[in-house]
Amino acid sequence: MDRLFYVGVSAALFAAFAFSLNFVVPFIIGDYSTFDFALIRHVVAALVGLYILFSEKGVMRHLTLRNCLQAIWLAFVGYVGYFLTVTGAALFAGPVIAPAFLGLVPIVLMVIGNQGQASLPWRSLMVPLALVLVGLVLVNGTAFTAEGLDSVQSLWIGGPLALAAVGLWVWFALSNQAALAARPDMPSGVWSALILVGGGVLMLAFYPIGAAMDLFRLPTLGFGWSAAGNLYVWGTTLALLATVGGVWAWNIASRTLPVALAAQLIVSETVFGVIGGLVVHARWPTPIEVAGVVVLIAGVVLSVRIFYDRQFASGKTVLANE
Repeated sequence: MDRLFYVGVSAALFAAFAFSLNFVVPFIIGDYSTFDFALIRHVVAALVGLYILFSEKGVMRHLTLRNCLQAIWLAFVGYVGYFLTVTGAALFAGPVIAPAFLGLVPIVLMVIGNQGQASLPWRSLMVPLALVLVGLVLVNGTAFTAEGLDSVQSLWIGGPLALAAVGLWVWFALSNQAALAARPDMPSGVWSALILVGGGVLMLAFYPIGAAMDLFRLPTLGFGWSAAGNLYVWGTTLALLATVGGVWAWNIASRTLPVALAAQLIVSETVFGVIGGLVVHARWPTPIEVAGVVVLIAGVVLSVRIFYDRQFASGKTVLANE
């Protein structure tokens, strides 16, 4: 059982790293829009999902109408809906405030998850929760300064969109875990593949609408390799690493860890995001950013220690799919 615990923790940390790669997207797509990047990324991920489905033995018994519709719905909530709300939040609230709001995701997820599963007494979670809150405040401390507010077009629009993104991701995480728990005989890879295919189908369905709204630059800048080669390379790379790898790892973590612990571990996405942002901007972190990262890491490490000591080391394992 110790092995399952460590596999789950490793999977959650890898998922956090994979999801954090989204923060570098604006710096690698050139003149193309994030919608162009999302289209390439999700179509490539869908092709990988189809390959997984066709290469798995006995997969047809899992391809029921109910399973397919559930996967498409989760893809809509966790992929298309989340992407649109995050993009809108960044557009109206700016690139600094929007991520600050999204820092609420692990907090909300941990509170709701522990409330539903009663994984640990609340007094055991107070210290790591407080560390995570303090760390998030320090890391996002510049969001509401005068400099951070310069890029805000409309906080009244961007704020609700950012909160909607938080709600959609929490909804996806909880619904996805419940779906996995209801399908104990379905391999995580098959379920991940169904969601990946659903995301690709939905992005293709959205393309005509987005093109009519001038959200895509591909029709004007060109689909050829000479013009869009960089978009294809990075879209494929992040599709394989961030989308396919992230979904696969998150599903493993969802099956082997309580929601409250998985939520604490996903906080490390902020840490990876800060590090990636520093690399992209080629600068050293400020003392406040260093303090925030250190406090966040301390909160994550303490959470792992508490869950292991209270539940796994004592033999009273509470798995997410029970």
